[in-house]
Amino acid sequence: MKEGYIGILTSGGDASGMNATIRAITRSAICNGYKVKGIYRGYEGLINDEIRELTTEDVSNIIQRGGTILKTARSKEFETPEGRRKAYEVMQKEKIHTLFVIGGDGSLTGARIFAQEYDVPCIGLPGTIDNDLWGTDLTIGYDTALNTIVECVDKIRDTATSHERIFFVEVMGRDAGFLAQNSAIASGAEAAIIPEDQTDTDQLEEFIGRGFRKTKNSSIVIVTESPTGKGAAYYAERVRKEYPQYDVRVTILGHLQRGGSPSAGDRILASRLGCASIQAMMEGQRNVMIGIRNDKVVYVPFAEAIKKNKPIDKSLITVLNELSI
Repeated sequence: MKEGYIGILTSGGDASGMNATIRAITRSAICNGYKVKGIYRGYEGLINDEIRELTTEDVSNIIQRGGTILKTARSKEFETPEGRRKAYEVMQKEKIHTLFVIGGDGSLTGARIFAQEYDVPCIGLPGTIDNDLWGTDLTIGYDTALNTIVECVDKIRDTATSHERIFFVEVMGRDAGFLAQNSAIASGAEAAIIPEDQTDTDQLEEFIGRGFRKTKNSSIVIVTESPTGKGAAYYAERVRKEYPQYDVRVTILGHLQRGGSPSAGDRILASRLGCASIQAMMEGQRNVMIGIRNDKVVYVPFAEAIKKNKPIDKSLITVLNELSI
């Protein structure tokens, strides 16, 4: 076995497929002669030395499980220089030479800063349901969340049709509309209100004028959650005031979207990226995110994955508009 250990942690919001990723990194590492340590509760666990060695048996029977066996947490302390100093000291004590971070934008930002300060090799894997990391076509957890949303919307449509209502369904995504736009297409929703389409056109007026006509007795609008308060409840209230003739309801799917057994797509993606991350380490790569582009594994520098905004394909908006007539 090679000297020292690799360390794996999951950070930020959980995403289905994280366990499959942990399994892939662990088994690929052991297969190539490396020893592995699991770091519990993200960066917080790294600071507090919540670490133990992982064997191939430890990651058996987890590929089908949602969540993360390593637990996850958001660490305020790691955002401070003192916290990162503690984390580095623990890494040295535990003989961890390379850190593998599974998470989203905030998690990879932390890894980038840590790598710069202490010259620690870090490799990121895109684990987030939002699909908002630049440089990769897909993130681990996105496909499962998308399928969960579609399943929920299918059920909501039954009651929307029965009662002749407009339903505003709020989904996660933060500043990215990938979940909303694609779940709207897949579920046959009448409209999606997403951050990327915030033009001078009032999206609600456009929907009312185009998508909800007298010939339709029910309608579903998927809305991306909004840190500014312009989520599903905001648009529903506007309809009540501006178009009182319509019966309106709101459903916020919330954390329902994060859980569940990962889809086949997420299991395969997690397995491919996990194996590729060990290959990247053996090639001497550092401070990169392992992504997938045009079905090929790519290495994306942290600076690009974090700093660049991932654009949504605007043709998807046209597809939804045309199919919702």
